[in-house]
Order: sequence, then C-alpha cells, then structure tokens
Amino acid sequence: MSLRRVGDVVRAAQGLAVVRTPGEEFPGAGTTLVDESLTAAGEVVAVFGPVERPYLAVTPETEPVAALVGETLYAR
Repeated sequence: MSLRRVGDVVRAAQGLAVVRTPGEEFPGAGTTLVDESLTAAGEVVAVFGPVERPYLAVTPETEPVAALVGETLYAR
C-alpha cells in the first residue's frame, strides 16, 4: 500500500480542518485521509480556492480540531 501526500493542515475553521494542497492533484470529496501513523484523520467534504493549489475542507476524526494544525495528511 502506498501513501500519497495530500497536504498540510493550515488552520481549523467552523469545526473543519483546512488542508493546503501542494499542487493541482488532490483527492475528491469522500476520501478518507490519514496521518503519518496511518490513523484516520478525517474525510474530505469540499475542495475550494485556486485551481492550481486548492484547499480541502476535512471533517476531522479527532477533537479538538486545532490539534491537527501543522500535521501532514495522506491518502491511501
């Protein structure tokens, strides 16, 4: 199984984790994201922002959401 880096959690807003993607390739809504230890971190619920480097809104699995800020997330 390989992991693909999705991006870094840059902030928490309205109960969601906001992930900044590194480029134009990103997972779609419904994709489960994991952290480095393969623990489920959340699910992508929306993609927004500039096409060349969008943001992902992620419903987190953990509380508080702010604990995810600074984490790198991956898709399987």
